[in-house]
Amino acid sequence: MNGEIYDDLALEQIAKERFGLDVDISQVIARQIPVSRTAQATVFLTSKKQLFAYVSGPSKLLLGDIKKIITRMGLKAELYLPPKGQPDYFDYIGEQKFKEVFPGRTNVTSNDLIFYRTLAPYNPALVQISEVKSGEILKYDTDAATGWRLAAKFTYRRIKTS
Repeated sequence: MNGEIYDDLALEQIAKERFGLDVDISQVIARQIPVSRTAQATVFLTSKKQLFAYVSGPSKLLLGDIKKIITRMGLKAELYLPPKGQPDYFDYIGEQKFKEVFPGRTNVTSNDLIFYRTLAPYNPALVQISEVKSGEILKYDTDAATGWRLAAKFTYRRIKTS
């Protein structure tokens, strides 16, 4: 029990230091579930009733990897939070990668960068979730037929207000 409290405090501290987001964890839905051979995720609810997924691991993860992991977990992402102090992080890295491939192009549009944004390093990752698609959060499991197994049952859908 004490270990879980320390994990929650550490997660709140990481969110503040790495992503500039001040969160107060009210409930952890799934704690350190495997989402790939090396990465783990923690899905938690804040006191403001916002759902977040924190993904980390020792291996190199890209934004494209995180997008795939979130989708396979049965979650729908609303916002991929960039590192603290770098609001254009994904666009900047995408533009750099694009210029490596096409050094002569000068007029770069956001449509040109769609793929190259996914090549941005993103470990650890903090993702704001808008919906749990089927009411189930899945975890990676090599023994399962689909490669994914039920980790927790949780119903959530964020309703946008003006």
